[in-house]
Amino acid sequence: MEIKRVVITGLGALTPIGNNIEQYWNGLINGVSGAAPITYFDATKFKTRFACELKNFDVTQYIDRKEARKMDRFTQYAMVSTDEAIIDSKLDLEKIDKDRVGVIWGAGIGGLETFQNEVLNFASGDGTPRFNPFFIPKMIADIAPGQISIKYGFRGPNFATVSACASSANALIDALNYIRLGYADVMISGGSEAAVTMAGMGGFNSLQALSTRNDDPATASRPFDKDREGFVLGEGSGTLILEEYEYAKARGAKIYAEISGGGLSADAFHITAPHPDGLGAKSVMINCLKDAGLKPEDVDAINMHGTATPLGDIAESKAIVDVFGDHAYKLNINSTKSMTGHLLGAAGAVEAIASILAIKNGIVPPTINHFTDDDQIDSKLNFTFNKAQKRNVNVAMSNTFGFGGHNACVLFKKLD
Repeated sequence: MEIKRVVITGLGALTPIGNNIEQYWNGLINGVSGAAPITYFDATKFKTRFACELKNFDVTQYIDRKEARKMDRFTQYAMVSTDEAIIDSKLDLEKIDKDRVGVIWGAGIGGLETFQNEVLNFASGDGTPRFNPFFIPKMIADIAPGQISIKYGFRGPNFATVSACASSANALIDALNYIRLGYADVMISGGSEAAVTMAGMGGFNSLQALSTRNDDPATASRPFDKDREGFVLGEGSGTLILEEYEYAKARGAKIYAEISGGGLSADAFHITAPHPDGLGAKSVMINCLKDAGLKPEDVDAINMHGTATPLGDIAESKAIVDVFGDHAYKLNINSTKSMTGHLLGAAGAVEAIASILAIKNGIVPPTINHFTDDDQIDSKLNFTFNKAQKRNVNVAMSNTFGFGGHNACVLFKKLD
């Protein structure tokens, strides 16, 4: 079977440092932190009282209020970023064959706020089961691609991928393969998450996964820094429009980059901790390079998973040196989570967009909040600390790793 080439023709983003692609990119290259005290609920009694929330976002500017009430925030976010991406792609929705357009979406948790609030309402009542009729449709992770398909009439493959923080990278890889194998001409793919809730903050605090730097939220996300102490929870959405290359070329589409390969692996080690030697991270990058038909020395930049957890940053750094050898020291590597926080299931898509824009603009965003080197992390690696660096990026890799040991890696390159 002929394996078709796949390109990216549209982008949309809703993030803690910008509510569209332009704002997001400007926030990245200027090293803006999205962390601030929580405004969604009273977090006074929580160990962590800050997060990377969206700023100045009013859903009714994008979605009718009545319709928005039928959606959890993670679905609202998906609808907003997807609308931007479709407009950016200039797809003619009147002419395309909608049976050949699909939606594959990633969410690690789904409608957590909806679930939380329905249970709280029930628990505070007299025991009579009074639940919102939209409780289940708002909560389930697959409702986001369902809602997208309903709005635009896309009748191709439609489902959700759930692999914790690797969810939307998994979605991109599945979308890539559906087009490669000829099952679709266009795929809308990405991920969204809205876990900045009482349940989300409380749950991650109980795992001791979050930073508790309440006195200085803006510098709390410190990937690869000696004093890192956990990630900062973020929220938002990222959408990418994938098209078969000849299809995109025939319609005169703007092409950002080619999505040339994807890799998957499992740590098979622990429910939350990475393998200490980075074995899963190592194998997923090797698998991705093999799938793309590229060599380690072809890669210019890596957007690392880089969550600022004590064990994870060490393991991933080790894995990069193992995979890339001496070339590792010629790479620009970074963690955009230092600015956006950790978007969980949306991380893969939002960070893939950062990699694509690094290729397009010849700039690698920084890893901000670096103050002190960690002697357990190879200091000869170029982590792009604190300031963006100009560089001709032909090939960019994006890593995502999730609870349960799920690993996904995606490669993008300039179109030949």
